[in-house]
Amino acid sequence: MNRPRLFLITPPSFETAEMATKLSEALAGGDVACVLIYMPEASSRDVQAAAELLVPIAQEAGAAALIYGDTQAAGRTGADGVHVDKSLDDIKMAVESFQPAKIVGAGGTKLKHEDMETAETGIDYLFFGKLDLEEQDEAHSKTLSKADWWAELFETPCVALGGKTLHSVEAAAATGADFVALKDAVWTHTDGPVAAVKAANEILEKHPFEEDD
Repeated sequence: MNRPRLFLITPPSFETAEMATKLSEALAGGDVACVLIYMPEASSRDVQAAAELLVPIAQEAGAAALIYGDTQAAGRTGADGVHVDKSLDDIKMAVESFQPAKIVGAGGTKLKHEDMETAETGIDYLFFGKLDLEEQDEAHSKTLSKADWWAELFETPCVALGGKTLHSVEAAAATGADFVALKDAVWTHTDGPVAAVKAANEILEKHPFEEDD
């Protein structure tokens, strides 16, 4: 698919059965590349319990199921990979442990040289945007500028985190990022997750990648 794809991120805390229903609805709305199970404050046991329910839902819909920060839960639940953002050493360890069979994504960088160092580890994608910040309506300006810079110059795919409105998808997609990530824009949409994913994909369709000569 020659345009940005959608990258869904769960809320940081949720009731698992309710989240399973919302995730199923979202995935029925159209193309979703990845689902990141993001539970930064949960115990490994709770992450694993949630992933055991959510991972198969994502995979059955053709989306990659990724686990935030918990390599053990990722391995035990058959997830497609992990997202690591704590330290460069943790990222290197995840790459060594999971690739090439599994996906390893990374983020949490602050400076451009950190972005390049992180990409040199062999990760599958670099994530721009702060997962732990309160969401604003639009994507953060630094997220957009870094995604624009990265997409223009580097081969490692990147993800641009949008804001809490679907309108934010426009600016994130315009950077040329390979993926646009959304959280509350999907889960709290007034017409539900199905409508949100459908609308997000309609915006993404308007941003095809430029073909290389």
